[in-house]
Amino acid sequence: MNGSLIAQKMKRQLAVVLMLLTLGFAVEPMSSVVSAHPAAAAAAQTRRRVRRHRSFWKKHRDKLTVAGTTLGGAGIGGLAGGKKGAVIGSLAGAGSGALYTYKIRKRHRHRRY
Repeated sequence: MNGSLIAQKMKRQLAVVLMLLTLGFAVEPMSSVVSAHPAAAAAAQTRRRVRRHRSFWKKHRDKLTVAGTTLGGAGIGGLAGGKKGAVIGSLAGAGSGALYTYKIRKRHRHRRY
């Protein structure tokens, strides 16, 4: 194989990995899924307000989402167009991440007890 073909394959694989990482930031962690076990639901109803320590992800979710999409956009733009592409990609990533975080994503989830 030619050296340029190998480089193109590596760039393509790296772009796929960066896209998957970018999508990973948009997905809420699985730890927030409520258990469907009946005993857990009964225990949750009997408990009063319990203060829990929020995880790092829950405290800084908005900032981490925007930062992740910025890095992903910069990486993909850098692979596609060098330094100028990285700048354009980071701006596009930051803009789309901020749009998702502050406008599109549902913030208030109603819990039924």
